[in-house]
Amino acid sequence: MKKVMIAMSGGVDSSVAAALLKEEGYEVIGGTMHIFPDYEEATDREDHCCSYSAVKDAKRVAQKLDIPHFVFNLQEEFQEKVIDYFVDEYSLGRTPNPCVMCNKEIKFEALHRKAIEIGCDYIASGHYAKIEKENGRYILKKGLDDNKDQSYMLYVLNQEQLSQTLFPLSEYTKDEIRAKAKDLGFEIHNKAESQEICFVPDDDYVRFLDTNYPEISKEGPILDTEGNQLGKHEGLSHYTIGQRRGLGISMGYPIYVTELDYENNAVIVGKNMAVFSDGLIAEDVNFIPFTDIDGKMEVEAQIRYNSYPVKAYINKSAANELKVEFEEAQRAVTPGQSVVFYLGDLVLGGGIIKKSFKNS
Repeated sequence: MKKVMIAMSGGVDSSVAAALLKEEGYEVIGGTMHIFPDYEEATDREDHCCSYSAVKDAKRVAQKLDIPHFVFNLQEEFQEKVIDYFVDEYSLGRTPNPCVMCNKEIKFEALHRKAIEIGCDYIASGHYAKIEKENGRYILKKGLDDNKDQSYMLYVLNQEQLSQTLFPLSEYTKDEIRAKAKDLGFEIHNKAESQEICFVPDDDYVRFLDTNYPEISKEGPILDTEGNQLGKHEGLSHYTIGQRRGLGISMGYPIYVTELDYENNAVIVGKNMAVFSDGLIAEDVNFIPFTDIDGKMEVEAQIRYNSYPVKAYINKSAANELKVEFEEAQRAVTPGQSVVFYLGDLVLGGGIIKKSFKNS
């Protein structure tokens, strides 16, 4: 009998995933991460994964399923790989995606190592995505439920990680999973979903940064696209590309953040059209069905989690960098976010947005 550790967040998805694995005949072990540093109220909220309340929920589900449950202290790894990365990116005027980094470095790396240490063959999670094997390589595809597909967050997984990972929810919709949880008698069947950054109290990342890392917020000028100063900002971390509210400037027409200039500690603003880009440069690229590309390739590119893939062309521009050109200009291409490439349901891979560009 194959042994699998299910990463249990205390939510409905991972709880039902554990039950499905047991039904399929696996020897199932529940594993929950203790990852939060001792920040103030430390996110002890029911709608945040891995909070203290979530650990209790996970333990109750494990008891109901009669499976062992372990809590692993990964605070040090989470601080270094996720929180420090999050702070560093904002200090550089970029907008990070900590969930992508958590998947890469914590859930499918540090927690995976714990699973191996206790003799597991696989690690599993409640992600809505699908893993298959084709032509000798493991591939990643979108999950059945378009409204819940989480493949965007998983493009960073490598072949070793994919070969030892199970996604039991790949052929289910969210509604089906909630119904299954109710049938199983799980008290958490109607529990709210975790939506925001798990380690940020009140989902206010600006307050989190200002309170715990005030040194990264330095006042500087707000400039128009011609270089004229229009006002002052309170720190680059307070702003993101495409932002309109909270600028404290009245021009008689709408203005938006078009660029965060780290070198000059300046927020650049302009009209809406200035927020559109013809393409981007991606770095830290990871491909899944193949190791690299040779020449230009047509793909569908998704530039943020809550958006849709659009037609684009990718080509190598430097070592581990890609030039991405959109068929139609895209709004608010944001350095620090991930761009993920698809062919239909197949995840080709992705990278971190280094910068955007406009064709002259």
